[in-house]
Amino acid sequence: MFRFPLFIAITLIVAFGGGIVVSLYALDATQGFGAIKLGAWEAFPELQTADADPYAKSHRARAGKLLYGSAEGLTFTASVDDSGERLNAACSYRISGQTPPARLWTLFTSDNSGNPASIRPGLPAALNSWTILRQADSSFTIDISANARPGNWLALPAAGTFRLVLTLFDTPTAGSSGVIDLAMPRLTKTGCGNA
Repeated sequence: MFRFPLFIAITLIVAFGGGIVVSLYALDATQGFGAIKLGAWEAFPELQTADADPYAKSHRARAGKLLYGSAEGLTFTASVDDSGERLNAACSYRISGQTPPARLWTLFTSDNSGNPASIRPGLPAALNSWTILRQADSSFTIDISANARPGNWLALPAAGTFRLVLTLFDTPTAGSSGVIDLAMPRLTKTGCGNA
C-alpha cells in the first residue's frame, strides 16, 4: 500500500539530489568555455559579457561577485606553475617579467574557490602595480613564500594548495582580440620546504 508512494518519493529525492550534485560539480569544474591560457595564467575574456556561455553565466550567478565590463578589466588566475605543477603553500615561487599594459593591476593569493586566502595578520596578502619595486626596464620580481623575503614578497597561506589571481584594470587587453599574443610574467618554483 505504501510501497508505491515510497518508491516515487525515493525516485524524486535521487533525481533532484543527483541533479543538484551534478550541477554543482559542473560549476566547480569550469568557469565556462573560451579560456585563454598564457603560460601558467588563464583568463576567460567573455566571462562577463552578454555572449558568455550558459556555464559561465551560471558560475557568475552562483559566485555573486562583481564582474568587470569587457573594457574595464581582465582577471587571470594561476593554479599551476610554468612547469604544470600545482601551486602548494609548502613551496616557494617567483613571478618575474612584465604584465600586459594596464593602468593598475593587483595580485593576491586565493583558496581553490577563488576567495582570498587567509594570511597571518601583518603579512602582505596582496600587491599592486603602484607599490612594487621595479627594475630599470619596468620588469619586476615577486617572491611568493611563507617566509619573509627581501624586495617584493607575497605571503602564502599556512598550508594546502592555492591560486594566484592577477587582475588587470583599465587595460586594452580586455577588449582586444589579440590576447593570445600577450606576454605574461613567468611563474617558477624556487624550492620546497626549508630549501
